[in-house]
Amino acid sequence: MDRKTANPNIGCNVTQCRYHCGDKKYCSLEGINVSKQNATAKNKRETICDSFELRNDTELF
Repeated sequence: MDRKTANPNIGCNVTQCRYHCGDKKYCSLEGINVSKQNATAKNKRETICDSFELRNDTELF
């Protein structure tokens, strides 16, 4: 797999995601989908990145 290019507009610290860019703490996607976990989101903990995909241990950052 090719090295990922960090998108400086999307910060990320979820190293388990296949789109995370290693020590750069950015996402490699051009855009992400964010949704609410409940009927009404009242704070950031009630939202989730729907673009998350679990990283395979053989994938490079």
